[in-house]
Amino acid sequence: MSKSQKDVKITSQILLLVLSLILISSFFVTVNAGERGVRMQFGKVENRVLGEGLHFIIPLVNTVEKLSVRVQKQDISAEASSKDLQEVFSDVSLNWHILPDNANTIYQRIGNIPQVVEGIINPAVEEILKAVMAKYTAEEIIIKREQLKAEIDSLLQARLSNYQLAVDDISLLHFNFSQRFKDAVETKQIAEQEAKRTGFMAEKAIKEGQIKVNLARGEAEAQRLLKENLTPEILQKQFIDKWNGNLPLIVGDKSNQLIDLNKYITPEVGVIK
Repeated sequence: MSKSQKDVKITSQILLLVLSLILISSFFVTVNAGERGVRMQFGKVENRVLGEGLHFIIPLVNTVEKLSVRVQKQDISAEASSKDLQEVFSDVSLNWHILPDNANTIYQRIGNIPQVVEGIINPAVEEILKAVMAKYTAEEIIIKREQLKAEIDSLLQARLSNYQLAVDDISLLHFNFSQRFKDAVETKQIAEQEAKRTGFMAEKAIKEGQIKVNLARGEAEAQRLLKENLTPEILQKQFIDKWNGNLPLIVGDKSNQLIDLNKYITPEVGVIK
């Protein structure tokens, strides 16, 4: 056998081996970690769900669709109206996953992951958000964020469980309102601050007025007590105690000359001459 014939034979053997491996591999399918396999027979979904690992199938008879059962994250933006008819724009992040034991039912009823998101997840979140937002005023949506989240979470779990889908967590990322509402909030805040300032000034004026009243009452009471206790004898005594012994200077009737009355008092007896 010539060398060229040997080369052809070797090539044929390698090709035959490859074809054999391809043929053999077509009888098996591998389900990776975090996946479940939905096996179908001539397009009909079987009741059995394939777990992780290697599984035997019959080529042309069986096909396998793989679905991820890992936690999926879906970001959703929705528009709703509050109880007081304010427009609310919300951003929601939902973590969810397919129930592994029901992967075949989910694929049969809905389809693959993108079809589940478009057909079930997004509509359910948007509808529940609108229903819950309508129960709260715009102010309550901001204040009662945790209560709002709990109600949305509960309703969403009940809704998605009907499709063998589980909710792991939902996060309310952002709430945005219309510019008209923002302007109204700002106006309200300014009015409240002005009202507080006016109330403070009024309270301050009342306190200051009360202080003045109390001072006036105290002064009036002091004058009353002083009037009641000042007798002629006390006044005379106080005058004598404070007199330094000098008489005042007076002006004469017919001249501008000052008259000193002290000249007419005898020093020895203290009487006028």
